[in-house]
Amino acid sequence: MKNHIVIMAGGIGSRFWPLSTPEYPKQFIDILGCGRTLIQLTVDRFKGLCPMENFWVVTNAAYVDIVRQQLPEMPVEHILAEPAARNTAPCIAWACWRIKEEDPEANVVVTPADAVVMNPEEFRRVIGNALAFTEKSDAIVTIGIKPSRPETGYGYVESLTPGPSPKGEGSEICKVASFKEKPNREVAEQYLQAGNYLWNAGIFVWNVKTITDAISTYKPNIAADMERMRTDKDVQEVFPQCEKISIDYAVMEPAAADGKVYTHPADFGWSDLGNWASLHDKLQKDANSNGAVGPVHLYECSNCVVHAEDAEKVVLQGLDGYIVSAKGGRLLVCRRSEEQRIKEFSQQ
Repeated sequence: MKNHIVIMAGGIGSRFWPLSTPEYPKQFIDILGCGRTLIQLTVDRFKGLCPMENFWVVTNAAYVDIVRQQLPEMPVEHILAEPAARNTAPCIAWACWRIKEEDPEANVVVTPADAVVMNPEEFRRVIGNALAFTEKSDAIVTIGIKPSRPETGYGYVESLTPGPSPKGEGSEICKVASFKEKPNREVAEQYLQAGNYLWNAGIFVWNVKTITDAISTYKPNIAADMERMRTDKDVQEVFPQCEKISIDYAVMEPAAADGKVYTHPADFGWSDLGNWASLHDKLQKDANSNGAVGPVHLYECSNCVVHAEDAEKVVLQGLDGYIVSAKGGRLLVCRRSEEQRIKEFSQQ
């Protein structure tokens, strides 16, 4: 049984403007200043688990050339160009139907392109455990991140704490009781105290037959659309008409209610890198808690996050708690406490 990796890379990353734009979104940017873009880092962390010929990327049609440029070793025919954004269920379904045509017994990992993992060795261990589990069962596995704080920005996975089991493949994997929406602060604190709630990382592992059967069961309309998509012309006509729905609502929640979903608790330094606050958290900080990428010189600054990689020189003085980003002739200077308004600012 071969492993295949599906990378979802269609988002526009509007919360990272001006660094990320609809023309060149964050998954294709070296946002950590490490010399690799987020999608390249996503591929890197699967080293040893999957050969490049078994990688797939589902992305917006406008980004195909960028994917080809950044992942030149990946088969061009494995870059699936969405003619319209229809959320994650049709995206994942399309990739898995295509994989099933090539390899009907494939083991599949689905991952977003724009997350960050600080401990790739532990990541590979966890994914390897999950792949071994799905290779021998018809289980759907979601990777659950052990929470380090009462986070209100993530959905949660409620796990059934596993009982005593012999050490070995699958011993860390437990059944999912339910999925929870993003909680308020009080509920998030209750989840943290309970100890059996995990952050939903949006990383899934399954056998290709398992997921195509599940989609056929819970969303037969999407399955029927996939069966109709035999040619490029079919894709152009059918995909934009697919139901716009997430894989969580379409499959994971009803499958969990039927006792078919499991989770692997994990702690490998994960972040969905969804905003400037999460980037600040992952960047190396100076003594005054400033995180910076690019030729940045800070004087009497504290608690700032600065990204100006393509600038010649940036000098900042006297700022406390600011976001500063320069890209392509656009400049943002914004209080970190006001970052929820960045999308509004970008549209002016």
